[in-house]
Amino acid sequence: MSVAFSSEEPATLDNDQCDSVVPPSSGVQRRPTPVPRLQLFVIILIQIAEPITATVIYPFVNQFVRDTGVTQGDERKTGYYAGLIESVFFLAEALTVFQWGWLSDQLGRKPVLLLGPLGLTISMLGFGLSKTFVPLVLFRCMQGVFNGNIGVSKSVLAEISDETNIGDLFSMLPLMWSMGITVGPIIGGVFANPADRWPAVFGHIELLKEHPYLIPCAMAGCLAMTSFMVGLVALRETLPSAPIRQRCATCVKRNLRRLSVKLEVGLPFLESSTTIPDYGSIESYGKDDPASKKTLSDNHQKSSYRNLLVRPLLMTYLNYFFIAFTEMAHNALLPLMYSSSISLGGLGLDAYSIGMLMGTFGLVNATLQLKYLGRLTRRYGPRLIYICSYMSFLICIGLFPLASHFCKRAGRVDWIVGSLVFVQLAAQIPILACYASMHILVVSHAPKGHLGASNGIAQMIASIMRSIAPTVATSLFSVSLERSLAGGYMVYYILLVVVVVGIRISFLLPQSWVQT
Repeated sequence: MSVAFSSEEPATLDNDQCDSVVPPSSGVQRRPTPVPRLQLFVIILIQIAEPITATVIYPFVNQFVRDTGVTQGDERKTGYYAGLIESVFFLAEALTVFQWGWLSDQLGRKPVLLLGPLGLTISMLGFGLSKTFVPLVLFRCMQGVFNGNIGVSKSVLAEISDETNIGDLFSMLPLMWSMGITVGPIIGGVFANPADRWPAVFGHIELLKEHPYLIPCAMAGCLAMTSFMVGLVALRETLPSAPIRQRCATCVKRNLRRLSVKLEVGLPFLESSTTIPDYGSIESYGKDDPASKKTLSDNHQKSSYRNLLVRPLLMTYLNYFFIAFTEMAHNALLPLMYSSSISLGGLGLDAYSIGMLMGTFGLVNATLQLKYLGRLTRRYGPRLIYICSYMSFLICIGLFPLASHFCKRAGRVDWIVGSLVFVQLAAQIPILACYASMHILVVSHAPKGHLGASNGIAQMIASIMRSIAPTVATSLFSVSLERSLAGGYMVYYILLVVVVVGIRISFLLPQSWVQT
């Protein structure tokens, strides 16, 4: 990957530069601008908390639901309740994500970002300690609320990037998701039921017998707490109009003005264009004239919804709708179908096998994203990358009924079924590139002064679809089995229709991706 890194502090952006984070292209190929390593590391650490906390439960959530007794022993009802748990996470995220983005435009990125991992730590521990269904839903909802600020990290990346490195930086977002959905299922699959899996080590610990899923949830919570602590110490504010930066700049100029009186007015380092490292121009932030105050005040006014609904953004939001729904429906069906009995159209795999399968291919996905996605985006643009990547859902979803058919015929997972599973998981690799394309298009066409809100709307749409998709997909799965619709495969055929419509919609994406 060709991101250039620097240990230096990031170049200071004034208000206009921050609003138009992707400058006009000059037509000349430039070397990637160095980006601050420490800031990028902190954002990556915070960003990876969402997919891990979202997917760590996947290998064991179906068994967890059965253990609560809410299904009353009817395995066919598992899909309804498991889908509800998976959906409330993203529903809560959807209801709060725009508010988080708008708040970050007013108060700054850092305070809003740090609230997320702190709340995630508490909610993950509560989820692992739950024994009945209602607390599972409530703590899962809390996780979604505190994940709602994840869109703010995209604003931070946009504010430390330019047109030479934005493709590389935003290719890291699906990479973080890929790594998260790699690590999450592995943690959930390996460390669930530790008292049964390693009785010599954990068999005598009553807490783990009563709460067999506490360890994977606690591990995810510890990662969230780590990201909070690191961010608290190392994360710098990137929003020039944040109140704390205004206060610092004003204070610095006042002190310099007093010093200039003592040392003689007109010294070179007190010129009006003097730049204070990491806080921008004194002239930009410290003026006390009414025009400057009005500008700063305008930066804190509520975002205009009209400015956020320009056509390029609308088309991007529409495609966000399809990718988020399709990907989340697929993610919900995969562990459900793999864990269901062979007689009910599944593969009969246990939590450990599911976690290792998802984790292994997630690792391959992360490696390929890191190596190739940035350069492919620079060469072909996010629009073409999105269209080609979204088409892979035809394979991912289309192989579900085929794998089920051959597994039923053989009565086990034979080499044919194993080959189909391999192809299906391999076809998932291009999917996460869709999200990098969406992030770049949103940032490129965000109106001036509304970068946080634009990212908030995009994240809200994704969260709404992610909240609906698991319930819709798993409920259709259960209904298809209970009523034997299309041989129990109706859910897959419906999703294939959605994919075809999504492919058609993808051609409406804007051609350009550099803000002019």
